[in-house]
Amino acid sequence: MGLLDKIGTKSPWILHFDTGSCNGCDLEIWALLTPKYDVERFGGINRANPKQADILLITGPVTMRCEDRLRNLYEQVPEPKLVVACGNCASTGAPFHNCYNVCQGVDKVIPVDVYVPGCAACPEALIDGFVRALSLWEDKARRRESE
Repeated sequence: MGLLDKIGTKSPWILHFDTGSCNGCDLEIWALLTPKYDVERFGGINRANPKQADILLITGPVTMRCEDRLRNLYEQVPEPKLVVACGNCASTGAPFHNCYNVCQGVDKVIPVDVYVPGCAACPEALIDGFVRALSLWEDKARRRESE
């Protein structure tokens, strides 16, 4: 088995970070771990350490108070890494768009690879976004190894 084959079989570890949401998206993300949705069948494991994570899963509008923390977490996640913005708050800052303490969407602070719309994002949409992120992550890993 070659190195590229091993990369395709590695399970991505996920770091979930809430930047100030109402917890609606957080509850839907935790629902993914239940037997009904069982997102772990795709290989994703929720981890709390950014140095062990492959995918950074963001919920909530990025407030100015957590902007530096988010950037710091992003820099700690090793390459290849992906960022998934879950819900309308993380994607655009809505319904907090143009509030004095909100930086709008996550993409104003760090680059985003996958957007999952919804308020709150339903588990089916989150699974679709996660599967999309998996394919992007594998492509990034293969490109990085070929360099």
